[in-house]
Amino acid sequence: MSARRGDAVRLRGVGKQFAQTVAVDGIDFAVPAGAVTALVGPAGAGKSTVLRMVLGLQRPTTGEITVDVPGSGPAAMGGVLTPRGLHPARTVRDQLACYAPVVGVRRRRVTAVLEHTGLAAVAETPVARLHPVQQSRLALAIAILADPPLLVLDDLFAGAEGMERGWLHGLLRGHVERGGAVLVSADTLADVVSVADQLVVLSEGAVVWQGTPAKLRRGHPDRLVVAAQPSIALATALAARGFTDAVMRPDGRLAVAEADEATIRSIAEAAQVRIGSIVSDPIHPDRVLASLTKPRRHAHHVPTPPANPGGFAPAPTPYGMPR
Repeated sequence: MSARRGDAVRLRGVGKQFAQTVAVDGIDFAVPAGAVTALVGPAGAGKSTVLRMVLGLQRPTTGEITVDVPGSGPAAMGGVLTPRGLHPARTVRDQLACYAPVVGVRRRRVTAVLEHTGLAAVAETPVARLHPVQQSRLALAIAILADPPLLVLDDLFAGAEGMERGWLHGLLRGHVERGGAVLVSADTLADVVSVADQLVVLSEGAVVWQGTPAKLRRGHPDRLVVAAQPSIALATALAARGFTDAVMRPDGRLAVAEADEATIRSIAEAAQVRIGSIVSDPIHPDRVLASLTKPRRHAHHVPTPPANPGGFAPAPTPYGMPR
């Protein structure tokens, strides 16, 4: 695989309707080569439907999906789907060996992938006896067997924590550093925010936010919560020094972004404001996600006859989050 530029995948106005149910509507985003793109949203947001359309397993009802990567078939893209589609009675090695001739690789590649994915120690273990996280590793091993430039991975981080999540991050970063592209879905931002180059947030079948993790962090910064007397005087003094992102909480404390504790104390002293306490209020990524999305409680249906199609657009989601 060699480094490439441009978009590996481009979705333009993509929608998918099943009978009278709208799964996704008007999706626009790109998956650049050499980058990890994370599609994030709550269960039922439409993530799996989007990934299946990118893989060519389902056709869009509206819009267009363009895939621009070298090769074709399994040589062009590898996928991990939910459910994983593994044969419970086969061993790990046999599961991989079954796919080797299909994707056009030799058996020695199977051995190399077993080592690369850390599955060599369980190579003779039946799939049914694997932990779900190991089953996900095996599905990923099948996806990378032909070393395709594009990986499309559904719910890859399900059940993965700590070292396992870190290992997955390392594998994805290694793939894109060699010029590949990754489109991975996740239910939580915490799973992907440290590995993704760009985030696409999906809610009720529509894109509600997209951009880099840095952009998301700027819009939802960590804060220091300051007990000051009087708080309004501190807010005024901070604003005069350029720290304008300060929010008064119901308990009278001031939640300040982008200023460290030493700076706040220095400004308070100069303004003759007494500081009682300063405590950190780091923002968890999934609080951000909850502010951008809402769970899909029921499917969107197309009216029969369609009296007012415009009335079935996803409701706007408030930007920002309660503190």
